[in-house]
Amino acid sequence: MSHLTYVMISYIVSAIVLLGLVAWVLIDQYIQKSELQRLEKLGVRRRSQRENR
Repeated sequence: MSHLTYVMISYIVSAIVLLGLVAWVLIDQYIQKSELQRLEKLGVRRRSQRENR
C-alpha cells in the first residue's frame, strides 16, 4: 500500500465517521424536539418556566 493510498483511505474513513456523527446528532435533535412537543401537549412544563417564584 502506497503512502497516498493510506492517506486517502484515512481521510475517507474520517469523513464517513464525521458524517455519521453529524447525522446521529441531527436525528437525536429531531427525536428530542418531538418528545418535548409531546410532553408540552400533555401539559408537562419545564422547571425553568415556573410561574410562582
